[in-house]
Amino acid sequence: MNRRNLILGGTALVAFGACSTSKFKRYSGPEVTYVIVNKEQRRMMLLHHDKVLEAYKIRLGFAPIGHKTFEGDGRTPEGLYRIDRRNPNSNFHLSLGISYPNETDREVAKALGKQPGGDIFIHGQKDPRKKDKSDWTWGCISVTNKQIEDIYAMVRDGTPIAINP
Repeated sequence: MNRRNLILGGTALVAFGACSTSKFKRYSGPEVTYVIVNKEQRRMMLLHHDKVLEAYKIRLGFAPIGHKTFEGDGRTPEGLYRIDRRNPNSNFHLSLGISYPNETDREVAKALGKQPGGDIFIHGQKDPRKKDKSDWTWGCISVTNKQIEDIYAMVRDGTPIAINP
């Protein structure tokens, strides 16, 4: 290959790379001060104080009724937690960690002779080509990959999240 073709080819690759979309979005709007999940309605809302900034349809654990009490029960926790970590390399596109289990959750599981479980996240889809028609996670809160990109940009670590029945 001659030098001119190498330069043109390299320039084209850089140009096409700049056109690709990243899963990491920027957000410059009002701070998300609270996340509210209503399990029964399958809705999650991002709030700035008392104003709803965004609302999303969600999917829950495969046994969604009731509070998560032990690992493997398929339930999504209920109560007040915090967003405590983020995973940019999630198997589910992107994910935000929820601070489950708390001390009470650990005590309840221990009284049952079980482990409370953990690794509860708000996350995207495993396969974005499939439409998730029912609750399917092991206790997490699932949204579409496009939605988790926005949520990941908007919600900061430390943000309180209330998960209601």
